[in-house]
Amino acid sequence: MTRTGDSIERAGAPTREVARVREAARLRGELRLPGDKSISHRALMFAALAAGESRIDGAGDGADVQTTARIVAALGATVERLGTDGRNVSYRVVSPGADGLTEPDGILDCGNSGTSLRLISGILAGLPMTTILDGDASLRRRPVARIIEPLRSMGAVLHARRNDTLPPLTVVGRTPLRAIDIATPVPSAQVKSAILLAGLRADGRTTVREAIATRDHTERMLRARGVAVERGDSADGRVAWTVQGGVAVGAVQEQVPGDVSAAAFWLVAGAIHPDAELTLHDVGVNPTRRAMIDILSSMGARIEERPHHPTADDGVGEPIADLVVRSSDLRGIDLGPADVAAAIDEIPILCLAACAADGSTTIRGAGELRHKESDRIAGIAAGLRALGARVETDGDDLRIDGRASLRGAPTDSLDDHRLAMTFAVAGLVAAGETTIARPGSAAISYPGFFDDLERVRA
Repeated sequence: MTRTGDSIERAGAPTREVARVREAARLRGELRLPGDKSISHRALMFAALAAGESRIDGAGDGADVQTTARIVAALGATVERLGTDGRNVSYRVVSPGADGLTEPDGILDCGNSGTSLRLISGILAGLPMTTILDGDASLRRRPVARIIEPLRSMGAVLHARRNDTLPPLTVVGRTPLRAIDIATPVPSAQVKSAILLAGLRADGRTTVREAIATRDHTERMLRARGVAVERGDSADGRVAWTVQGGVAVGAVQEQVPGDVSAAAFWLVAGAIHPDAELTLHDVGVNPTRRAMIDILSSMGARIEERPHHPTADDGVGEPIADLVVRSSDLRGIDLGPADVAAAIDEIPILCLAACAADGSTTIRGAGELRHKESDRIAGIAAGLRALGARVETDGDDLRIDGRASLRGAPTDSLDDHRLAMTFAVAGLVAAGETTIARPGSAAISYPGFFDDLERVRA
């Protein structure tokens, strides 16, 4: 791979920057991934809610997590970086606890991080202060009505532009909030988490009901900090999560596992390359996050899983494993809305896997992808078509024909980290040279990605 322009590892890279990736003869290597982004965000926020000292080791050091660290500091907690290896960092957070947090002096800049904006909104809803959350041009296109409505029903006052649909978002919190029992219309772990975090400051039991169970990091991490989070399953398949208001969050030491969403790029790279064996160390394999591993396995991917602690999962803490992936013969698959919800962040790289599979792959009900850092349905379709894949879109559905003969071509990340990394992995198997415009967006979640790509192809 060669690079032009400034360093491609910087988030928000100028549009003139381009990464060039050539077909690799083979893929070999062992990788340690960035700390799980979802867990890193939550660990910092929960440390702000906990009175005393919290320690977070192995947090991802991408731009999004750094954004959350700055927000936590702006609310009055002391946030100390203890050291970084360029992709992971350790934090020491000392907080007065939720009741001691203070109103920030200015606007809270969420950058490109939708997780920061949505989860912090749930916390701020239960604090007696007024705050404004804003971000970059991409974040300003992300919908916020889905969090405004439930938080308003709990008693907070929230306003946003475009008739309360888009950031900037103003939150006027109150203590205590009203407890609610609500069914979320769209599966979203971020919306669920915002409501549960607000529920910690409510006057009773707050329940969130989901038609499709979403990732449960918030629930696991609250339990580890002394907060009882109850789960109830109904006969119609709905899952209910309940927290009791007024329960204090405890300070703990957290070890963040490797990000399974980052692992997905190498799992696909190893599976679709004809001469590959890659080992990924210390990957989080939470049952609600491992859908990509299971989907790839059902497609025929040769993925060996080596659990660190092969014991029963008690719903507290995060299971971890080493993963080994080898060259595989994949077959197409039909994914419905529940599959998409379970693997929402990995759908772009899964589309690349589908290009190499035998037969066609159908992905239905992926509308949530249109509201990420970019319209990922349009972006992945355009990029893969440029590389020679046969991709059809019909509303929020995709159909991808397998056994495509990919050839190097210009692609554009649209400043979306997952598209940048997907097209780079495609370049490892596409004939000739693939170029990726705006590759610096990869640093949003995976600083060092292009260095790792060079390492495994050597």
